[in-house]
Amino acid sequence: MGSIIHKRLQQLSSINPQAVTGILHGIERETLRVQQDGKLALTPHPTALGSALTHPWITTDFSESLLEFITPVSDNIDTTLAQLADIHRFTSRNIADEQFWAASMPCFIASQQAIPFAQYGSSNVGRMKTLYRKGLHNRYGSMMQAISGVHFNFSLPHSFWQQYQQLLGQSGELQSFISEQYLALIRNYKRYVWLIVYLFGASPAMCKSFLEGRSSRYAFQPLGKGSLYLPYATSLRMSDLGYTNSAQSSLNVTYNSLEEYISGLHAAISMPSEEYRNIGVKVDGEYQQLNANVLQIENEFYSTIRPKRTTESGERPTCALAKRGIEYIEVRALDVNPFSPVGITAEQMHFLDVFLLYCLFNDSPPLSAAEQAVTEQNLKKVVTDGRRNNLELLQHNQPRLMQDWAEELFADMMPIATHLDTANGSKRYSGAVKQFYLSLLDPAQTFSGQLLNQLLATQQDNGSFVLQLSAQYRQQLMQEPYQFYNEQQFVAAAEQSLQRQHDIEQQDSISFEQYIAEYFAEVPQCSDEVV
Repeated sequence: MGSIIHKRLQQLSSINPQAVTGILHGIERETLRVQQDGKLALTPHPTALGSALTHPWITTDFSESLLEFITPVSDNIDTTLAQLADIHRFTSRNIADEQFWAASMPCFIASQQAIPFAQYGSSNVGRMKTLYRKGLHNRYGSMMQAISGVHFNFSLPHSFWQQYQQLLGQSGELQSFISEQYLALIRNYKRYVWLIVYLFGASPAMCKSFLEGRSSRYAFQPLGKGSLYLPYATSLRMSDLGYTNSAQSSLNVTYNSLEEYISGLHAAISMPSEEYRNIGVKVDGEYQQLNANVLQIENEFYSTIRPKRTTESGERPTCALAKRGIEYIEVRALDVNPFSPVGITAEQMHFLDVFLLYCLFNDSPPLSAAEQAVTEQNLKKVVTDGRRNNLELLQHNQPRLMQDWAEELFADMMPIATHLDTANGSKRYSGAVKQFYLSLLDPAQTFSGQLLNQLLATQQDNGSFVLQLSAQYRQQLMQEPYQFYNEQQFVAAAEQSLQRQHDIEQQDSISFEQYIAEYFAEVPQCSDEVV
């Protein structure tokens, strides 16, 4: 075990054996609505689900057809999963015979022009959200935006941070310390995220329609009647077929301090792009994108992890971070788990807790732009070749077998899992680490390995296999009772969200042009004294 990890765990045990309890989680799960034949459902967001603009749990992502389910913050993993299942359950009962696509890569889509932008009503904030999506379509096409993922939100309670600050012998303003520590965690996460994609990547194959006539540098192999796959791939979702932005490759967004991160991101939002200027912002009186900069807004910057702070109405994410510091982190490297009705399991969540604490407790020196580029190259290798024997990654600029490096990470994580089990009166953390260690010993036990082996054994299309899972999960969800919420709570939440949207629309008092100008007028002001 790494000496620094051992030292941290000993110090925590001496200060308070229960220090690492009350870890807070939230899940954001994206899923396409599809018809019974597996084609994209083109119906509008159902009114029975409430307002996608204001509903706390049920909204849409890029498209009207792309649902997003959001759980409240909870310190209990079982509660979070029960809430997520209930959201799925209620939605299933209100989308007629449509069902949720049980994988990250999209179903059969004849043309990306058919993918409808999400609609959020006539208010300025609603129109801005839809226009942002139109800008994404004009910049990258809509097919990329139809990819689904699962976001894992993670934070530690203030009581932990107070004790951890004492443990490290630091003083000063607590929120500044918290922000620094979350950034240290993020730097290590970027160093080791390839392990998460190896274990949990679940998109080694896809429907041919995703390429829609585009060429690809990958040597895809055909499968079934209309699928493509890479033999050793873990996550095509995370490849440059998915979230890619060539203009972002030159951005210098780094994570060594909050000020550095915010200034890098703000520069990207302010940097004009010749390519996007050619699209035009307003053409023949109709908006085509929010602006012609490299990023329209912060959310357009794709990263496998984000530092987050809950925003107030109309507040930019960077401004919220600058004013109030980092509140939680959002892990964005998770494919939809096709072997779970809700896209993620309790075992994954327990493992992620251990992994993220490893990233926090381990030494985390500054991450230079050059080293960050190496972490991205390591990730790309695992994305396309993660299950290949003797795959080498770069560690400290030296080749290292991925298998050996992963063995070391698991060895260092197990004492953290044991510590968490002791603190929480559980065996679930060490159980999760042991379970996923088997996937390291045998790549066929990874999610991507299991999925691809099933497809190859039956020569079945990826789409038909996922459609079978989607139908199975729909039936299962419809038959099971609510676990946390009840029908009346969902109906009330939907009605309240529709009323809130109506109120927002009635309260608008400025033009859309003025609203956009005022939204971008505020510039994040950073200092070392974030409060």
